[in-house]
Amino acid sequence: MDKKKVLDKIPEYYNSLTEDKKFYEGIDERLFYYMNNVLSNPDKHNSYEILSVFRFIDLTDRYDFNLLKFNKFVRFYEHLQFPSEKGACSFALTPIQIFQFANIYGLYKEDGNRLCNDALLYVPRKYSKTTSVAACAIYDLMFGDNDAQAFIASNSFNQARICFEIISNTLKPLDPGMKYFKRTKEKIYSKIPGRTSFIQCLSASPAKLDGLNASTIILDEYAAAPSAALKNVLTSSQGIRKEPLIVTITTASTNLEGPFMQIDLDNYKKILEGVIQDDSVFASIFEPDEGDDFASPETWRKVHPHLGVTVTEDFYTRSWIKALRSADDMVEFKTKLLNVFVPANKVDWISIKVLEKQAVKLNLSEITTHPLCMVAVDLSVKDDLSCVSYGLYDSISKKFYFYNDYYIPLNTVETHVNSEMYRRWVEQGYLKISGIDVVDYQQIAQDIIENSKYVNILSINYDSYKNKELTNYLKAQGVKCLRPYKQTYSCFTSPIESFEQAIYEDRIYIDCNPINNWCINNCVIDEDAMSNRKPIKVSTNRKIDGCICILMSLGAFMSWKR
Repeated sequence: MDKKKVLDKIPEYYNSLTEDKKFYEGIDERLFYYMNNVLSNPDKHNSYEILSVFRFIDLTDRYDFNLLKFNKFVRFYEHLQFPSEKGACSFALTPIQIFQFANIYGLYKEDGNRLCNDALLYVPRKYSKTTSVAACAIYDLMFGDNDAQAFIASNSFNQARICFEIISNTLKPLDPGMKYFKRTKEKIYSKIPGRTSFIQCLSASPAKLDGLNASTIILDEYAAAPSAALKNVLTSSQGIRKEPLIVTITTASTNLEGPFMQIDLDNYKKILEGVIQDDSVFASIFEPDEGDDFASPETWRKVHPHLGVTVTEDFYTRSWIKALRSADDMVEFKTKLLNVFVPANKVDWISIKVLEKQAVKLNLSEITTHPLCMVAVDLSVKDDLSCVSYGLYDSISKKFYFYNDYYIPLNTVETHVNSEMYRRWVEQGYLKISGIDVVDYQQIAQDIIENSKYVNILSINYDSYKNKELTNYLKAQGVKCLRPYKQTYSCFTSPIESFEQAIYEDRIYIDCNPINNWCINNCVIDEDAMSNRKPIKVSTNRKIDGCICILMSLGAFMSWKR
């Protein structure tokens, strides 16, 4: 979605909002607060959140807002006592929840029936969306049709039971003696005279769900659904209901081929954009705008409307740091905390056959031509490999050669999950012992100084975040060519692209140390919102230090000014 087109409409809708301020405040002051905040600070909100506010303003011009019915739901919700870490608690609806429920339960058609039949809450994890929609099912059980049938459905029975258990535990404070409700493993019945309503947690396959007459459907984590069969069976059973409701609650997933990603999400977006006309649909979509920085707290606040309410910014910070260490964790961060669909499967970056073909035996002390050299350093403290890469450039053949030294503390070799492999590499001379409990930075510095006898070091590139002790020691030895190398996605994009092209054109050769191929093979190339690229680990214990250093060396050559 082109956000500029959305921003161009802000003045028109903001004027309409302020002109009708008393109307929206009359519904609920939190409603006006939310809408005003979105339109007053559009840079802090994603395009589809803004479009949702536009659409609500349009709908209130064309449909009745039933304040009595809306207030009934709000009072009911805020009276419920939901299970929480502090025990059973009542919660005031937040401004964004007021807006969402105003769309679902406030707008009515001329025939007196509710306008909204289809609602989407597409929000990140820890929004309290399951708790929110649990109230919808209970409300239908108690105040819907006398024969209301509310169904909780998901891709697995265990997932559906999460919402079902919240519903069951929320009903207990309302009916401690179970005088008005009866519960079985999968069903809650109303025992109120004249009411045959129930809530059911579905465990059957779509083929076994004949004879339903659903009034409310809670479809949980639909983004992961492999097909639309369950949803279709449930929605097709709502035909005779005057006020049917399906509420889809989900975050993004790795299922790029499922019906939600392939069909539903696009249709919801087109409805908000005005391409598809369907006033019975409400969509609340929270995702980054095109070009947003995934590492920025501003983006996190944009995609999570309850950041600071049900989840802390510190949680996002810790999750992002964790994501940078593992491809699996990055997938989890993007899908569950940023609401971005990404593929799950690892795709080899550079095939092992290509790496083996480009392997050569290098020994710096045997080099007599004193070639141009860029050094890159990636150091750990104690629980990881440390690497120093020497990138050599042959100006005659215009080819690059990379030689890496690897270091590890003695105790890490004995205790690490990769200890068997590390011991073998130490015995074979590919991995150097450096220090006992922590890496010996002076040893590494001395090796760099020693190797400068054989190569013409132009600069020593390092991550300023964790290499201060080494750089201070080198400075004390008179080394002046130290250069910090930013670890951002943008700083790795060009080296990655150049490496990819050069290695397939036989212009890059790498020393035949097996740790080199292991590190490169452990890489997954991740992309940010701007299509900048950076290598990250496929998993925590699959180290990539050697690859990072090679790319830093190559990047240093690319940015070198004679």
